[in-house]
Amino acid sequence: MFKHILLPTDGSELSLRAVDTGIALAARLGASVYAFSVVSPFPWLTYAVDIIQANQEFYLGEAIARAEGYLKEVCQRAAAAGVACASSHAIEQRPYTAIVATVAAQQCDLIVMASHGWRGFDRLLLGSETHKVMLHASVPVLVCH
Repeated sequence: MFKHILLPTDGSELSLRAVDTGIALAARLGASVYAFSVVSPFPWLTYAVDIIQANQEFYLGEAIARAEGYLKEVCQRAAAAGVACASSHAIEQRPYTAIVATVAAQQCDLIVMASHGWRGFDRLLLGSETHKVMLHASVPVLVCH
């Protein structure tokens, strides 16, 4: 059935519960998993160019380190369940586009992800990343609460 499952994560408790669901499914199906995290680029809302450059480098370094930590956690959980796991991160303003692109690039046949994303007024204006993935992905999406 499913042979290669994409597990997007932001390191939150809810996304790690979805990761555990995806890993358990992969173990039952004899599938592999691909852990993926999206790093938002540095927000450009300041005028001082020197300050921007220093803050951008610091921000990206910290954000990438956090993403790599999230991915390491997913791979450790997969290894404990006897499931093969590879991983990567991407820097992208719109996480859903990076997730959809990764599905194609890694030839995944299922996405397992958490149901959370934007909240309140932001969700009304911008929409849920999970919902956007569901609308744009070429493979099924299993949404976990």
